[in-house]
Amino acid sequence: MDRHITAPINKETARSLHAGDYVYITGTMYTARDAAHKRMYEILQKGGELPVDWKDQVIYYMGPSPAREGRPIGSAGPTTASRMDKYAPQLLDLGLGAKGKRSQAVIDAIVRNGSVYFAAVGGAGALLSKCITSAEVVAYDDLGTEAIRKLTVENFPAIVVIDSEGNNLYETAIKEYRKVEE
Repeated sequence: MDRHITAPINKETARSLHAGDYVYITGTMYTARDAAHKRMYEILQKGGELPVDWKDQVIYYMGPSPAREGRPIGSAGPTTASRMDKYAPQLLDLGLGAKGKRSQAVIDAIVRNGSVYFAAVGGAGALLSKCITSAEVVAYDDLGTEAIRKLTVENFPAIVVIDSEGNNLYETAIKEYRKVEE
């Protein structure tokens, strides 16, 4: 099913999405990768305050390439999500709205918090960057491509991989493929 949604994503919207849904996201998303997640985790361990209020926000795991002249960002393809699994449950517990294969701890946190996990098509970074209308570093500029960026997106294509009930497209697709194969 194709859905057009607005980010940030409230719990009602997140709960209405199902594994396998195609979504087009318009609004605000953030980027954060390994180093940013590690830094946020360490800040939380010390009782500090994070640079972004993550409630209902979407994190897109990517490290952009430099922007070409006249563009807000360069290639914007996804990176491997499992590297953030150590840190993701804590951010989901803080209200993150949407966040390969994820660990069981991440899946449990998605279900516990009524969130969803989206996937963007790998290898399509140049195409995906055309959906990004603005990009600005909002925290950890010293991390370069791993800095936290605020993105404004228009019809950014993604697929719901893990929904708020824990249905996992990666698992169900394999089962469906095996049925067809037999």
